[in-house]
Amino acid sequence: MNLEFFIAKRLVTGKEHKISISAPIIKIAIAAIALGVLMMLVAIATGVGLKYKIREKIAAFNGHIQIYNYDNNNSDVSMVPVSLEQEFYPEFKSVKGIDHIQAVATKAGIIRTEETFEGIIAKGVGADYNWEVFKEFLVDGALPDFEGEVNNQTLISQVLANRLELKTGDSFVSIFFKEDDESKIPNQRKFTITGIYDSGFEELDGSYIFIDIRHIRHMNKWKDDEVGNFEIFVDNFEEMDNIAMEVYGKTLSNLDTQTIRDKYYRIFEWLGLFDFNIALIIGIMVIVGGINMITALLVLILERTQMIGILKALGSSNWSIRKIFLYNATYLIGIGLLLGNVMGLGIIVLQYKFRMFKFPNPQEYYIDYIPVHIDLFTILLLNLGVLFLCLLMLLLPSYIITKISPVKAIQFE
Repeated sequence: MNLEFFIAKRLVTGKEHKISISAPIIKIAIAAIALGVLMMLVAIATGVGLKYKIREKIAAFNGHIQIYNYDNNNSDVSMVPVSLEQEFYPEFKSVKGIDHIQAVATKAGIIRTEETFEGIIAKGVGADYNWEVFKEFLVDGALPDFEGEVNNQTLISQVLANRLELKTGDSFVSIFFKEDDESKIPNQRKFTITGIYDSGFEELDGSYIFIDIRHIRHMNKWKDDEVGNFEIFVDNFEEMDNIAMEVYGKTLSNLDTQTIRDKYYRIFEWLGLFDFNIALIIGIMVIVGGINMITALLVLILERTQMIGILKALGSSNWSIRKIFLYNATYLIGIGLLLGNVMGLGIIVLQYKFRMFKFPNPQEYYIDYIPVHIDLFTILLLNLGVLFLCLLMLLLPSYIITKISPVKAIQFE
């Protein structure tokens, strides 16, 4: 144990430390660090959690990457089919980072009831469709099963169910116009609601219903091996753009690719603001905590002026004495970090399990509760960053020790 650390430890554990004049100021500084860490953890967890949840919801309806025929021109409705006979289907083995690929088709239509009607986009899916996310969205009934014979089961949103005054088990008639010649008699299909979902994303919920893809094939007079487009899910969202470029290079020249970041660029621009807000909160909290620690350090130095004079008289260097107080400050910052982490992570865990805090206007955030997400690496990085920045801010005020004269310090009262 070095001398500076030994003296700092005695200062911290001594009884005089707890009843000294600086005790209240030190407690305020520790509280400021603790509250700052709490706010930073909550800001990161809620900001990142909301980003992840919104991205997850958009991907549930579109996949992360879409492959479609160039002639469809980014349309939400499948006009020109794509053959299932592709090297990348049913598994895209030539590109790393792809978790799942599925074939779908979409067709615009109208749901008509005795009282009202609503425009919809019928999304045709098959046995390869990934329903995992929709299990969380399901609020009533069950998910449809399209693995056997063609059936009339459908999944609709709570938004459409409310507008059309429908419930699980009800049937309705859908009208689909023929794209090649709208003067012809439109296609009609009767569907039975097996389940109702609510993703909170009203922009999508108000349009999409899910049906057997074979209905769309039949109405569009497509072959059994033709679909509207392919949807790809990736393992790591941050690598989505790079994977999309690789996918584009691995597909035929008549096929194009699009990521959900490109398709919903306004939403992702809005999500990008979260990073700035989080950085701003972290910066403010670090400055507030650092200023409080500077105040506490100056009070500690003033309170130990005689000790500084004695140590200088005994031959201690200025840097050696500064290290004593920096060790002391590190201990105090550590207490603040510990308390802040316990409180912050406690709130995050409770919110994750019980969803106590809700959005007053969920339609603006596409979700009714405040989602949270945080990982161990972020927690460690945040704590080390706060400790480093606070100590860096304390180096300058600790320089005041070099200006203290041993003779005057020993006489100081």
